[in-house]
Amino acid sequence: MSRIRDLKMDTGYLLSTLKTLLNIPSPTGMTDLAVGFVCSELTKLDIPYELTRRGAIRANLPGARTSPDRSVSTHLDTLGAIVKRIKPSGRLEISPVGHWSARFAEGARVTVFMDEARKLRGTILPLKASGHTYGDEVDELPISWSNVEVRLDERIENAQDTMALGVNVGDIIAVDSNPQFEGNGFINARHLDDKAGVAAVLTAAKAIQEAGLTVPLDCHLLFTISEEVGVGASHILHGDVAEMVSVDNGTIAPEQNTSEYGVTVAMQDSSGPFDWHLTRSLLHLCQRFNIEHTRDVFNHYRSDAAAAMEAGNDMRAALICFALDASHGYERTHVDSLIALARLVSVYMQSPRLFERDEEALGPMGDLPASEYERIDEGPEARGVDTSGAAHGKIPAREPAEMAEAHAKTYATTDAAPATGKDGGRLD
Repeated sequence: MSRIRDLKMDTGYLLSTLKTLLNIPSPTGMTDLAVGFVCSELTKLDIPYELTRRGAIRANLPGARTSPDRSVSTHLDTLGAIVKRIKPSGRLEISPVGHWSARFAEGARVTVFMDEARKLRGTILPLKASGHTYGDEVDELPISWSNVEVRLDERIENAQDTMALGVNVGDIIAVDSNPQFEGNGFINARHLDDKAGVAAVLTAAKAIQEAGLTVPLDCHLLFTISEEVGVGASHILHGDVAEMVSVDNGTIAPEQNTSEYGVTVAMQDSSGPFDWHLTRSLLHLCQRFNIEHTRDVFNHYRSDAAAAMEAGNDMRAALICFALDASHGYERTHVDSLIALARLVSVYMQSPRLFERDEEALGPMGDLPASEYERIDEGPEARGVDTSGAAHGKIPAREPAEMAEAHAKTYATTDAAPATGKDGGRLD
C-alpha cells in the first residue's frame, strides 16, 4: 500500500483557474468553450483525456491497477435561459435552462448567442420594471418566468427589428457571472456551482501530477455538461468503475449543516442515501488529515451521482461539497472551503479501494463485511486510519492569518507505508 500524502494545494492556480472558468459562458447546451479550456489545462498537466460524442470530458490519472477503477465527477454546465418567443415589442420571452428562480434573474446582464457565432447583449427585467411608471405595482408583480423578459441593447421598436438582428426562438442565453474575489478569501459570483468544484478538482490533480505520484487505481476525472438538467453523468462512465465521488456545492442555510470554511460530506440527497462505506471512508480521510468537515443532508438537491446510478451503473457513490451560500442565485464561497475540498479529493485519489471484492461486479455474501458496523469499527484501523477522538466532528475554522500561513506551507506527509513515484522508486 502506498503512503497517502496530504499535498500542498496551489491556491494561486485554483483561484486563477476559477476566475477564467467564471468568465467563460457555459449554460447547459452551450459548453464547448468551457470544455476547450479544461482540455487545455489537462494537456498542461499531462493528463490524458477523451471526449464523449456529446462533448463531456473523461480524463484519466493512470493507477498501479487498471481495474476496477474510480471516478471523480464535476460539471461544467451552468444555469441559463433560452429564447421562447419574440414579443411584438421586440423584447424576448424566455424559459429557464436548469432549475432556478426568476427572482434571481431580474436585473441580470446576459448575452444572447445566435446562429453563425453572433451575439447580442441585454438585461433580464420584470415586465413592470420602472418604479416611476408603475409605483407599488412593481412589488406586486408575481415572481415567475412569465413575468420577466430580455431587453436587448439595440435599436428595436418591434418583433421585426429583433428578427432582423438574427434572433431566433431557441437561441441560448448566458447570464453574466460577475465574479468578485475579496481579499479576505470570500468569492462572490454566479455559476460557482460547479465551476468552483471544477477548479478544486483540477488543483488536486495538479498536486498529484507535480508530486510524481502513481495513484493505486485508475482515477477518471469526469467533467460533465448537462448536470443542471439532471442527466450529466448518465452516459460518461466506464463500465468497470467501482466508486464514484461527485463534487458539487453544499448549501449554506439555517436549516443546513454545511461547513462554510471546510468540506461537506453529503449523507443523502433527494435521490436517497449515499454508499455507507464510501461515505465513511471519506469522513475518516477528513479526520485523519485534519481537514475541516461536516456532514449534511440535502432534501431539494441531486447530483451527477444520482444520474449515474439511475443510468444503471453498479457502483458505490458519494457526494462531497464546497460551501455555497445562495445557491442558484448570486452565490458565495470561501477559498478555505475550496482548498479543503481539493485536499480531500487528493487524498481520496491516493487511497486504496474499499474492498477487494469490488474487483468483481458480483460475488458471494462472504466477500462483504459481516455488517456495516464491522467495516466502520474495524476496517479503518486495519487500513491505517486514525479514528481516535471525536468522530466526524467539525474542526474549528482558522483565523485569516493562520489560513494564509497554512496555504503557504506544504502539508506534512503521514507515516504509513512508503509511496512510490511514477518510476516505481520510494518517496521516503
